[in-house]
Amino acid sequence: MMMLVNCSGCRTPLQLPQGAPCIRCAICGAVTHVAAAPAPGPLADPARGPPPPPAHGRKRAVIIGISYRFSRHELKGCINDAKCMRHLLTTRFSFPDDSIIMLTEEQTDPFKIPTKHNIRMAMYWLLQGSQPGDSLVFHYSGHGAQQRSYSGDEADGMDETLCPLDFETQGMIVDDEINAALVRPLPHGAKLHALVDACHSGTALDLPFLCRMSRTGQYIWEDHRPRSGVWKGTSGGEAISFSGCDDHQTSADTSALSKITSTGAMTFCFIQAIERGQAATYGSILNSMRTTIRNTGGGDSMAGGGAVTSLISMLLTGGSAGTGGLKQEPQLTAGDMFDVYAKPFSL
Repeated sequence: MMMLVNCSGCRTPLQLPQGAPCIRCAICGAVTHVAAAPAPGPLADPARGPPPPPAHGRKRAVIIGISYRFSRHELKGCINDAKCMRHLLTTRFSFPDDSIIMLTEEQTDPFKIPTKHNIRMAMYWLLQGSQPGDSLVFHYSGHGAQQRSYSGDEADGMDETLCPLDFETQGMIVDDEINAALVRPLPHGAKLHALVDACHSGTALDLPFLCRMSRTGQYIWEDHRPRSGVWKGTSGGEAISFSGCDDHQTSADTSALSKITSTGAMTFCFIQAIERGQAATYGSILNSMRTTIRNTGGGDSMAGGGAVTSLISMLLTGGSAGTGGLKQEPQLTAGDMFDVYAKPFSL
């Protein structure tokens, strides 16, 4: 029998084994002592059942931005992406600031540096104790890669991976692990949105279905369920992922979109679709993102500016030289198929 207690340091929900007097948080390292349980009160009316979850549940997010600074892998826009995503979630979607864990190299807390261990622990925290009504967000901006798959579950024979800050010594995080940590434990009534702004990220969560959209906005769902029969869906919850590009493509880190500072192309276009009122449905978001990226490189007519530019400029100015002509195509994957132009988008 396990009970949930909030960490005395960072307020992370922790699973306390029955009878244990204290527990150490893997995120912040604080030790939380638990008082003896009070005598049980009168039994609840069995006819009424358990109380319903809050109308909108709990909102929690993990935001990761990795610049790999001072290395040959350095990226310019990923920490900007993380800051912009945090601002979007707190101001537009009412995510409590203390319900967001942000991992970047700028953090002074060693548990908030985007190492492989810390990213794993953050993913565990995000799903820990998830309940019906919860809205969970996982955002990653950094390098992505591929490596040979030996399980036979990948149609192209390659696993998609995320590259933590210490990937050269500790290794990458493979899509199978991401699926096991974020997707499969998701309970009925909870929803997870993932935004993965990285190269080779089309199926980074290994979700069963991919929405293949044409340039005209028409789409079909592709079945990506493994031939082995291994279940890659949720435990009844709703999992949807936007990614920066297809599995065989690369994803840009550029100033060509904001014209102010470097950002990940996918993160910029996702925020822009919301700021410009083009986020009524999942289909309208995906179409807007793909159109913006496709039109980049067209001089003065190139998409950019507007509300999202002011959002980015208020966070940080600077950046690198822009590179137009982006070739990536953002993708949408999900645990179940649905009508992308009928399903309303909400976080």
